[in-house]
Amino acid sequence: AGFIGSCYVLSRRTAGERVVNLDKLTYSGNIGNLASIDGDAEHIFVRGDIGDALLVRQLLYHYQPDAVINFAAESHVDRSIHDPDAFVRTNVLGTCTLLRGVLEWWKELSEERRNAFRFLHVSTDEVYGTLRPGEPAFTEATPYAPNSPYSASKASSDHFVRAYHETYGLPTLITNCSNNYGPYHFPEKLIPLIIKNILEGKSLPVYGDGTNVRDWLYVEDHCKAIDLVIHKGRAGEVYNVGGHNEKQNIEIVKLTISTIRRLMTEQPEYRRILKKKEIGADGQISIDWINDSLITFVKDRLGHDQRYAIDPTKITNELGWTPETSFETGIVKTIRW
Repeated sequence: AGFIGSCYVLSRRTAGERVVNLDKLTYSGNIGNLASIDGDAEHIFVRGDIGDALLVRQLLYHYQPDAVINFAAESHVDRSIHDPDAFVRTNVLGTCTLLRGVLEWWKELSEERRNAFRFLHVSTDEVYGTLRPGEPAFTEATPYAPNSPYSASKASSDHFVRAYHETYGLPTLITNCSNNYGPYHFPEKLIPLIIKNILEGKSLPVYGDGTNVRDWLYVEDHCKAIDLVIHKGRAGEVYNVGGHNEKQNIEIVKLTISTIRRLMTEQPEYRRILKKKEIGADGQISIDWINDSLITFVKDRLGHDQRYAIDPTKITNELGWTPETSFETGIVKTIRW
């Protein structure tokens, strides 16, 4: 019921696939993200924890899934700096509990079903550490060098997933994606926070000097990649999923400001959703204040990685996936939502 997971659930129900959805509904999980399939008998929602071994076992034996996809994660770097233990509990121990339950159940399947089954673990480009300007983008062969408690916890869970394939033969897959954006994004992350603050007339906090670079991936493109990897990926492999959209944080903020201003100029009726309402000389709601003066530079995050970039050549060559959504298109879709 989180950001990427809910997008994937909705896409699979649109495709006619049954989904058993296990979510703890922590602060960033929102059942409202799935309101459009409320009452859908083929979407079985279960509120619970991937760290609950008995519940995981019961669901596996009752529903007999063709695949298990692990979206569950604490994912906000700032929160990991303040409370790293929570990230260990969910991202490491939760993943290990899920793996153990799946393995015990998988061993009892027929040979045909064992061979067809897949366990896909959704991970992040942050496990690879940081890049300097001009350095080649991360590939699947890039050594792990996590720099935050968040990325360290995800790196650990990746290693456990790989180990379950190498040790027990469990047919696992790992995807390492770049920064996602799009509808239903929880507003502690950069893009939804900036949109929300603009609408409320608040300052737009930017870490450091804003030159940190991220590769941005539209969430629906990511979910299409995950589905391809589930159905066509080679068991035991890792696939990097990137958007070919490297941008500095300050670029993202300025583009979001200018896009909101343009949309409200082209369609003045949008101005009614502004929480900060200033009336101009023409008697209409003014948007003159929506400009770069809203930006405020704040003290940089501890251990802030300078640059991430993903090379998705492998998933393109092997599975035929490419990102479909340019950032300029995706940000308009996100803002309109």
